[in-house]
Amino acid sequence: TRANLAGQDLSARDLSGLDLTGTNLSNTNLTNTNLTNTNLTGANLNDANLTGASLTNANLTRANLAGQDLSARDLSGLNLTGAKLTGANLTSAKLTGANLSGANLSGAKILGARLAMAVMDQIHSRSFEGFGVRFV
Repeated sequence: TRANLAGQDLSARDLSGLDLTGTNLSNTNLTNTNLTNTNLTGANLNDANLTGASLTNANLTRANLAGQDLSARDLSGLNLTGAKLTGANLTSAKLTGANLSGANLSGAKILGARLAMAVMDQIHSRSFEGFGVRFV
């Protein structure tokens, strides 16, 4: 069974290491929440507030992160395989070693993002802003 936590205030909570596979977290306040090592495979994070949330080693495979502001965040090593990042703001984000295979980056802003050793096989994108992207 998939949990429905849409619209909840989960700010400043410790959700580290939990299995939140398929959970609906749309419109949820996750400000300053610890999501370290959390399994968010297939989770809906549309319009969730991730300001200050720790995503270290989180699994975001096939997660819906459409429109998220992840600018200037350290997203190194994250598994974003098949993630929906349409319209996401990844400006100046550190995506070193992240796996973006099959991710949808249509309309995403990746200006100044650091993508050294990032896996970007079969990404989907009609267009994205990428001036100043660093691959080394």
